[in-house]
Amino acid sequence: MTSKIYPVLIIAACLAATACSGKKTKPAEGPVVVDDNANANNQQGNTGSTAPLGAYTPADLDRDTCLRNRVVYFDLDSDITKPEFQSAIGCHAKYLSDRPTARLKLDGHTDERGSNEYNLALGERRAKSVRQAMSAMGASSGQIEFTSYGEEAPTCRTPDESCWSKNRRVEINYVTP
Repeated sequence: MTSKIYPVLIIAACLAATACSGKKTKPAEGPVVVDDNANANNQQGNTGSTAPLGAYTPADLDRDTCLRNRVVYFDLDSDITKPEFQSAIGCHAKYLSDRPTARLKLDGHTDERGSNEYNLALGERRAKSVRQAMSAMGASSGQIEFTSYGEEAPTCRTPDESCWSKNRRVEINYVTP
């Protein structure tokens, strides 16, 4: 089943990277032309950063709208990234690819159902899934580390689906250089 999902993820990754790039291009009938005038004047990266391209400044993460979403949610017993999170994942991947010194940590979480061993493994698979998607979108896997917390760090403790869905997540945390 996963072999059927990869082509869809690759297409979604390309679309997300294009949507987050902010580059202006000509229609597909001719060669692609990138308008770099804005970046030449202020040396900003394509994510709206105020730092020169390649520099890493944690303050940019809060200024840039597409980088503010730092949580990816999952379905029950699933490590497949949902299509609605591809754009955010692509934005973070672009940020990393534009800034080789930037590093992040993916924290995988689960809800309370399942054994501790199962939940730790599922949290790890979720974090690896996000890392793989980011790598497919241009980020270096060497910039991304991950940890699984399983069920040990819930954001919500009420035993119902509404709460459990908030706990099935991967948090994207940038590491300060």
